Amino acid sequence: MKRPKPKVAFFDFASCEGCQLQVANTGETLLDVLDVIDVVEFREIMSEKWDRELDIAIIEGSITDHHAEERLKQIRERSRILIAFGSCAAIGGVNGMKNNFDPDEIGKYVYGSDYHFFPTEKTRAVHQVVKVDYSVTGCPVYIPEFVEVLKAVLQGIPYYVPDYAVCVECKLNENVCMYEKRVGCLGPVTRAGCNSWCINNRNMCYGCRGIVSNPNEKGAKDVLSRYNIPLDLVLKKIDMYNKCREIKNE
Repeated sequence: MKRPKPKVAFFDFASCEGCQLQVANTGETLLDVLDVIDVVEFREIMSEKWDRELDIAIIEGSITDHHAEERLKQIRERSRILIAFGSCAAIGGVNGMKNNFDPDEIGKYVYGSDYHFFPTEKTRAVHQVVKVDYSVTGCPVYIPEFVEVLKAVLQGIPYYVPDYAVCVECKLNENVCMYEKRVGCLGPVTRAGCNSWCINNRNMCYGCRGIVSNPNEKGAKDVLSRYNIPLDLVLKKIDMYNKCREIKNE
């Protein structure tokens, strides 16, 4: 008897939904994926459905208010496996920049005197609210990595996000270092796994995959000094995606 396909659902929280669009735009690769899973919820590509029990929940977006927190907890309860999908979900992403300010101040700036009708909280990554089984970082996600993560999920084996710098992949791809172009690239401190995607396409690394666990701070400072790039500029670039790392996990 043929085993039923795992039920998979995509959910979005505070995000641009660009990571889900990456999946929707993958073409033939998506058809291969759909051959082994049963997508029961995915607002970007199908009419909304609702299935009580899920094998895999894929979460895009960060958690920015109480309603989102409660919704996420409900999804976690009815899902066997939960994947944090994209930088906003995995590390807080660009929404984390809000954490530089008082939530009430932001509310007043956006909504004026009616801000109390739209309560907000400090941005959190998904793992800072519920248990996460797998993570796919990136803004947007790198589809080859997503496919590898999905394979690991279906086989019931771990997937480890690389904990070495993007510079390793950049060297393997024989790219000219962005620092040689006097550009403050975050490749030296950012986790690899994207095949140095941005640098391959003549852009710098923005740190969207999160910071390596043991960054070579001295080496990075030496590089900045050599090319006369202000440290403060690089630290602000790091905060663009990584501000939520300062929040204690629950």
